[in-house]
Amino acid sequence: MNKQFLKNIFTSNNSVSSLVLRVPVGIILSAHGAQKLFAWFGGYGLEGTGQWMESIGLAPGFIMALLAGSAEFFGGLSLIVGLLTRSAALISAFTMVIAIFSVHASNGLFMSNNGYEFALALLAATSALTIQGGGKFSIDTLISEKLDK
Repeated sequence: MNKQFLKNIFTSNNSVSSLVLRVPVGIILSAHGAQKLFAWFGGYGLEGTGQWMESIGLAPGFIMALLAGSAEFFGGLSLIVGLLTRSAALISAFTMVIAIFSVHASNGLFMSNNGYEFALALLAATSALTIQGGGKFSIDTLISEKLDK
């Protein structure tokens, strides 16, 4: 594979600000994904989440639950360690756009009404990570440094 292409994927700004976003957002996303995939933390698992997704028009529900749960769980883990940060953040941002428009937008802004406030905050954070990359203390930075040699 082209070394410059790999360099573009793994290079990021070298600040700690990405770490401050990556870790808590990664924890939140992976926990939500675990609810969907494994029924952990009070979630409904693939079967229950799939039925719910089907009921709101996201069909086939099981596949949609698998996709959303995987994007959140594995994307969240990837953000925590800073591996393929931009890709994981972009997929997570896309997942939040789907959540906002298919579930929360009709309820208004505020979480107290099941609104899009929380998903919007996650969209903002994952969009920022898509732009700036993993930053300091990320596996992406370690890989980028190896590519420089």
